[in-house]
Amino acid sequence: MFIVDSQIHLWKEETPERPWVPGARERIRLNGHREEAFLAEEAISLMDEAGVNRALILPPSWEGDRIDYALEASEQHPDRFGIMARIPQNDQEEGEKLLHFIKDNPYIKGTRLTFHRPQDRNWMIDGTNDWYWPIAEKLGIPTMVHAPIWKAELGAIAEKHPDLKIIIDHMGIMARCVDDAIGYWVQETADLHVHPNIYVKVSALPGYSTQPFPNLNIEKYVRQMVDAMGPERCFFGTDITRLLGHGLTWTDTIEQFTKYYSFSPEELEWIMGRGISECLNWPIPEPLPAGATSGASAQNG
Repeated sequence: MFIVDSQIHLWKEETPERPWVPGARERIRLNGHREEAFLAEEAISLMDEAGVNRALILPPSWEGDRIDYALEASEQHPDRFGIMARIPQNDQEEGEKLLHFIKDNPYIKGTRLTFHRPQDRNWMIDGTNDWYWPIAEKLGIPTMVHAPIWKAELGAIAEKHPDLKIIIDHMGIMARCVDDAIGYWVQETADLHVHPNIYVKVSALPGYSTQPFPNLNIEKYVRQMVDAMGPERCFFGTDITRLLGHGLTWTDTIEQFTKYYSFSPEELEWIMGRGISECLNWPIPEPLPAGATSGASAQNG
């Protein structure tokens, strides 16, 4: 099975030359991410151990809108990483420049917009982000969106821009909701299945349960989402740096789907990697003939 993680963060240590945004360290702690740097080399080692073929880098919010390290990692390991780039959502001039750069950059597969922090929460409804949607649609740039409270608004955007692919983060669940409290948010997101250009990341699941791994109490909500959207529009993801400090591994997150949850082999093929690859037009490599070894495999092995 070809496995693609639809969300990881990579970052370097904070330095005077590379400062984080104000309040970032407190937000990291609040959201459960580890604080020390998570570099490409460590990520690849853990991915190899678990059998993850590639991962999408979402540059973390605590570094602002910079994407330089994500580009560095993807340029060095193009078979393992792609980027969903941050953009200055509240600066149309700079944002448009970056979108045209993204369109022509082979390492960047799309963008990721956020509407969940105090500073950006209302940008979807106050006009700040209105410039983005038609340009991204015209340029064919898939867009991940973290906007738990704006489901109806996302549906309206999807209907107005039918050629824009919108990928909703974390099943649309509000941060720090757990157990059956996630049901409201999952239902809101599942109701958006009527828009064929909306997709969903069934990601970061252990963080939405207070029960021991494999978090069987929330399987019904994952199944609800897959049944509504179809497995072709539901994408596995980990947000792995949230989980490493809680005794979980990349292998655990994979087995949550493949061993503990009741999905068919056909569903798993789509959920675990084929769906996101097709959505982002990021072809899955053809299998090598028996006994053959690619240069990348030899290098990473």
